[in-house]
Amino acid sequence: MLATRDRDTGRSAGSRERGLPKRNDLKDYNYAVAGHAGTMCDADGELFIKPCTQSEVEFYESAHLRHPDFAELMPLYIGTLSLNESTDQATIHAQIPGLVEHADIPFSIKEEIQSHLHLDDRTPVVDAPIEKQIITDNVKWIPNKARKITTDRAVVLENASFGYKKPNIMDAKLGIRLWADDAPLEKKERFDKITEETTHKKLGFRVAGMRVYKGSTDESELDEEGFKIYDKDWGRFAVNEANIVDSFKKFIFNEAAGIDEELGKTIAGAFAQDLRRVQEVLENEESRMYSSSLLFVFEGDGTALRAAIEEAKASDTVSEHKRGSTRGPVSNLRVDSGIGMNEEDLCEPTTAEDFDELEDDSDDESSFPHIYTVKLIDFAHAAWKPGQGPDENVLLGVRSLAKIFEEMSE
Repeated sequence: MLATRDRDTGRSAGSRERGLPKRNDLKDYNYAVAGHAGTMCDADGELFIKPCTQSEVEFYESAHLRHPDFAELMPLYIGTLSLNESTDQATIHAQIPGLVEHADIPFSIKEEIQSHLHLDDRTPVVDAPIEKQIITDNVKWIPNKARKITTDRAVVLENASFGYKKPNIMDAKLGIRLWADDAPLEKKERFDKITEETTHKKLGFRVAGMRVYKGSTDESELDEEGFKIYDKDWGRFAVNEANIVDSFKKFIFNEAAGIDEELGKTIAGAFAQDLRRVQEVLENEESRMYSSSLLFVFEGDGTALRAAIEEAKASDTVSEHKRGSTRGPVSNLRVDSGIGMNEEDLCEPTTAEDFDELEDDSDDESSFPHIYTVKLIDFAHAAWKPGQGPDENVLLGVRSLAKIFEEMSE
């Protein structure tokens, strides 16, 4: 069964319960390099549907209601859906407009999303009752080889990489301690071993996955979209403290894709600037997050990246580059555990400081090609902890990442 929920109140939108889709018919993302499987997207590609626990839903909603600065770091939260085995893609597709209409999001963003929904093509769904969720406790922890979670809930998020032509994407998992208080002993021991063997121990993060356009001159190392995939094993076993900066340079600098040193430094500086903002927000919040990640996305096609920067400068606003929505081609790819990924000339590259000059506080959020975005993702093990101070476990990784990007921008 499916129910749309109002992001502001948590009540069913329109006070109606709506019928649902079949899970077997939903479109999966086939290019995951980190995170849980089972994610879906709206057929148009702008909205991302992620199965999750009720506690993750509540964390999104509480951030929106009571922690606005923190909410700005997260993917734009539209609302929630309820899922069961009769859920299919067509029914979800039909329910999305109502969910967007009742979402508590800025009007300009709502208009932008609605412009992509092809409302005339959507078939109404007959109302149906919602089935109660049955929750059982697992006594013994067993590693999830399929990387799917058992749940009847899903959050609907704006796809952070919608509109990029060739998005370069990196998932950096945060923390030294990766397990929550209620984790079984076996899980704690396994995750502690991962920390000891990786960059988690000293730097407070590890690369959980990376995807780079034209990341190799050997075509046999590229996927059908022209990307080189660096999987979780690469982040665990090949990346270490000694080569961490060089490993990150593989993500940022890429002459084969038209991203030279000057342009790469611009992007590195922009990421560093945003990371210091993430640091500032987290230092003023009292939360605890385990196995959350920072998602980095930027335009991996050098020509398109230069054009996007020039268009942003010409528009005298770059606020959209962080939100991640534009009218552009989409390839509905996925490499992280919460955000989907997807797929323009000429000018001198700008400096990181130029992004400050482009900021615009008005509500006129015009649509243009994207430059980059940074989002905090994955909140299955996240909670607010009043009185316990900032989350230093996560902050170590944020500060380390900021230093690395600052070094690359110099």
